[in-house]
Amino acid sequence: MRSWPAPHVPELPRPAGVTPVRVHDSTTGSLVEAAPGPTARFYVCGITPYDATHLGHANTYVAFDLLHRAWRDAGKEVTYVSNVTDVDDPLLERAEATGVDWRDLAAEQTALYREDMATLGVIPPATWTGAVESVPAVVKAVERLLEEGAAYRVPVEPGAGGDDPGVGDVYADLSADPDFGAVSRYDTATMARLFAERGGDPQRDGKKNPLDPLLWRRERPGEPAWDGGTLGTGRPGWHIECAVIARDGLGLPFDVQGGGADLLFPHHEMSTSHDRLLGAGGARVHVHAGLVGYQGEKMSKSRGNLVFVSALRRAGVEPMAIRLALLAHHYRSEWEWTDADLEAGVARLARWRAAVSGNGGPAVDGTLAAVRAALADDLDAPTALAAVDAWAQASLDGSRDTSADAEGAPGVLARTIDALLGVRL
Repeated sequence: MRSWPAPHVPELPRPAGVTPVRVHDSTTGSLVEAAPGPTARFYVCGITPYDATHLGHANTYVAFDLLHRAWRDAGKEVTYVSNVTDVDDPLLERAEATGVDWRDLAAEQTALYREDMATLGVIPPATWTGAVESVPAVVKAVERLLEEGAAYRVPVEPGAGGDDPGVGDVYADLSADPDFGAVSRYDTATMARLFAERGGDPQRDGKKNPLDPLLWRRERPGEPAWDGGTLGTGRPGWHIECAVIARDGLGLPFDVQGGGADLLFPHHEMSTSHDRLLGAGGARVHVHAGLVGYQGEKMSKSRGNLVFVSALRRAGVEPMAIRLALLAHHYRSEWEWTDADLEAGVARLARWRAAVSGNGGPAVDGTLAAVRAALADDLDAPTALAAVDAWAQASLDGSRDTSADAEGAPGVLARTIDALLGVRL
């Protein structure tokens, strides 16, 4: 799948000692250096393209873009992989409800997402794979799990299964993974509740364990299906899709798996379990962005309370103001979008632009160090913004003594903001 154009990321003067970038590990609840070596490899779960891109999406991808930029600034070689779930139940349901071919809907919304990410200055993934593209690799992975006794078949209902209805759906056998549950550390009751709430099928007849996740869904009337070899015609389950795309793009294990907080369970728990059985484990660290609310509830497609990046852009809002509005909140916080967030982003962007409009200004070394330190401390964007605000206020202070101004300081600050915060002035 074709990704979006990469933004130019300026090179900044690098200090002799680099502060390690630490992030919050959702499993342990502690701050960890997720990528202690010279390389950093991470996977962020992508969209299901039936509505793109609302501000909850944007908040997540901007957050992990900060991690990408902080790692690059620290001198690491970074590999970022992501996906698009371009065939799944919600997409098919939306296509049927709107009378649009599911392929056209997926292509349209994926293109819109690509455009939104480019305008928000998000560095694109090195490998960006769609679920449809992943089918051959998923088939091989599921066949292997079946051969090794880590998966099993469940008979399908009458009318399902295409030309070979005797070959059932395939489910992972969680009893084959003694470490299942190690990512979320939830108890069984919590797992059962979340699995039912977040797309699982605990009541499916024929399953060994209500939590066992779907690996391969056999062909159903009116649904798209692909050749699954010995699996029969069908399509991938969600968790195995991400497990295989991450494995093939990054190798196993890798440093960070990221996404919104609602992906911790079941999605990241399940995909990590699959990767454990397919290789040497999945991500070492799991990092999650907080969910964004609107009108008193979590922003979600099912509730319809969405604010879209594309709609704001069509209304004339500058993408950099949207990015600043998101960065004003710590990535792990739960918060509610209001008009005041956008107004503050627009005002901050104008203030920063005014502050860097001259040839000279206050010394910028301390500000650069403060921004770096803030991002190294669990991607603390609000503190980084405050450091730039302080420089901007000093620069715009008409009563200050300008005799100590550093020539070229505004340019250095603009490059700092661009390289580390992804805000182009």
